[in-house]
Amino acid sequence: QVQLVESGGGLVQAGGSLRLSCAASGSMFRFNAMSWYRQVPGKQRERVAGITNGGTTNYADSVKGRFTISRDNAKNTVYLQMNSLKPEDTAVYYCAAGRVLVAIPSYWGQGTQVTVSS
Repeated sequence: QVQLVESGGGLVQAGGSLRLSCAASGSMFRFNAMSWYRQVPGKQRERVAGITNGGTTNYADSVKGRFTISRDNAKNTVYLQMNSLKPEDTAVYYCAAGRVLVAIPSYWGQGTQVTVSS
């Protein structure tokens, strides 16, 4: 049973920063692709950022230059550093694990709420 547990969400003013963490049960190295997604009620879930074991990253255009994804396999944790937050970044953020970045992940966390006030 794979468990992904997100933390670090909360309420922040526009222009502020938050760092999300996602702790995986067991070895995270077995998941080549770790990603962060977000979802707003009534909208499709969108991928925000992804990272492979080799360090390859990709980002949604809407967050490029503001968000940074990283992973620490020794700690079985993936992070999402979010800077210069905007009200439109408000969403539930999900951590996800899979084999490749281009495929839909196999495992998902329960989500953490991020709210950015204007």
